[in-house]
Amino acid sequence: MKALVITRLSGPEALAIREIPEPTPAQGQTLVRVKAGGLNFADVMTTLGGYPGTPSPPLTAGREFSGIEESTGRRVMGYIQWGAFAEKVPAHPHLLWPVSDSWNDEQAAAFPVNYFTAYLAYWQAGMIPSAMWGQPPSPVQPGEARGPKHRVLIHAVAGGVGTAAVEIGHILGIEMYGTSSSDEKLGRVRKLGLQHGINYKQQDYEQAIKDLTHGEGVDAVFEMLGGDHTAKSLRCLRDFGRVIQYGTATGKQPQLDIRALYAKSAMAQGLWLTYLSQKRDIMEPAWRQLSEWIEQGKLAPVIGEVFPLERAAEAYKLLQEGRNFGKIVLKI
Repeated sequence: MKALVITRLSGPEALAIREIPEPTPAQGQTLVRVKAGGLNFADVMTTLGGYPGTPSPPLTAGREFSGIEESTGRRVMGYIQWGAFAEKVPAHPHLLWPVSDSWNDEQAAAFPVNYFTAYLAYWQAGMIPSAMWGQPPSPVQPGEARGPKHRVLIHAVAGGVGTAAVEIGHILGIEMYGTSSSDEKLGRVRKLGLQHGINYKQQDYEQAIKDLTHGEGVDAVFEMLGGDHTAKSLRCLRDFGRVIQYGTATGKQPQLDIRALYAKSAMAQGLWLTYLSQKRDIMEPAWRQLSEWIEQGKLAPVIGEVFPLERAAEAYKLLQEGRNFGKIVLKI
């Protein structure tokens, strides 16, 4: 069968379409005939050898997909650690979800990573009203002294997770601040519900948050840049706030400003979907809420561009350079 293979860990130029043997599902797995794959920054990092646990090449790329479950014929979308960008993929049933009749294959492939990550970020920030296993208590409750809404700063707000976080935040009634590299992107995200856009190329976002919140700061920051952005994000918090770290797009280790933690009784918390996806008592209630919103027409994945598999390297480079809006999808 046809698959997108990472031939060496040297970047997107090392991607190649190869013929590989069809997979044999392990016990408890089911086989899915793949229609489309969702591209994530973790996929870019994998080609560079910068993603934890990456096997030695050659390996099949991709971790997010949509297609047809061969045993039932139902349309599904799914998540695996490696191997999604191939004509067939073995999957665990608890990491497959039914696709809405109103969605096409590309929308389905754009859903799992972005929306589960965004939803779990709000959960870790204590802003999800429904009970979940191990739910952290909300560190800050809205009230007269703090205003009626929680405040969240979303980095890379025009990307896949960013646009998903805006859609979910809009449903939850969150006051959202988002960073992006262009006014054009910020204008498009405002149509999804973003209230405050910050062009980080024109102004320092730490100072912008201070100005926009009259010195108070935000309750949570969704941070996927790493390096000194983690420390800057901590300084954007108000008392008892949380930085939810779910990536390191800069390729640099997150830096902590311990004094900011002390001064505000703040917290930095990690979010790794690969780890949380194995906990059904977290994923199942998350899916119940997300699927309810899907049925109500409140969520719709934002697709930036769709590429044929033959142009995968071009798609990877677009994401690597931050030139995308919303999700990039590959047609398998």
